[in-house]
Amino acid sequence: MAEVRVFAGSAGQRFAQKMCADLGVPLSPAEITRFANDCLQAQLMENCRERDVFLVQPVITPTQENLMELLLMIDAAKGASAQRITAVMPHFAYARSDKKDAPRISIGGRLVADLLETAGAGRILTMTLHAPQVHAFFRVPTDQLNALRELASHFTSNDLSKTTVVSPDLGNAKPASTFAKMLGVPVAAAAKERFNDNRVEITSLIGDVGGRDIIVLDDEVAGGTTIAALMDLLREHGARSVRIACTHGIFAGDALYRIAADPDVVEIVTTDTVPSTELMAHDKLTVISVASAFAEAVRRIHSGESVSALFDPTHV
Repeated sequence: MAEVRVFAGSAGQRFAQKMCADLGVPLSPAEITRFANDCLQAQLMENCRERDVFLVQPVITPTQENLMELLLMIDAAKGASAQRITAVMPHFAYARSDKKDAPRISIGGRLVADLLETAGAGRILTMTLHAPQVHAFFRVPTDQLNALRELASHFTSNDLSKTTVVSPDLGNAKPASTFAKMLGVPVAAAAKERFNDNRVEITSLIGDVGGRDIIVLDDEVAGGTTIAALMDLLREHGARSVRIACTHGIFAGDALYRIAADPDVVEIVTTDTVPSTELMAHDKLTVISVASAFAEAVRRIHSGESVSALFDPTHV
């Protein structure tokens, strides 16, 4: 690992420190400065020549600032003659912009993938993209981890004899089914229609949830509109209790507190792909770190080993 260099942007410092602790390598310093005209500049403060460079930066709020930092760090590593540059994005916000679902609309996910490649990224390491097709936007080798193993490990200590895993939409039914198999419980799925960022309708539920303890599995929770709509439907069908599990806990605005205020919500579980803040502190919230999974992926990428074993969620 002596040939590895790990740098982090403003949003990736805590996550990168955990990664580096697992890897047994130091986090190399980087400086992000801002000129008087508001332009950013990135400088990597350690030698990168012929090194395997990993740049850690979740693309999260403020999204444009963090994305620009990552692009500039990639450019700096390229100019410093890095042997290989891997953009490590625990969360990739632009994965939501994945299709042309309105006239004259941009597809931001594809554009940003092109920008990362043009800047000099030779590999992408990320986790649970919002839509499967986003993986294909990247034309460089891309490893997409998932957090099913870590999330399942959290719930195995509970009594799961009357538990059902519920997917809030049919598009997430496959990961939910895998997750349910890992826990040895049945699965159900809701039919969701999204009209805009703040309006969601869930009209039906496939599967039995009456009198059951529910674990809702979603890839991310942002504004909480999907969870709110699903909670109403679960109550109608007689669900006994609800736990929310997601990979990316964005919790925009007061979403966390609105979800936690529901008396039927027992627990909210997420990972640290999105850094938590003091505003996200709540007794019902549990944050699980996935930094060790990223560290293992970095080790395997650097040593030329297969990363595919990390995608296998079949054992807890």
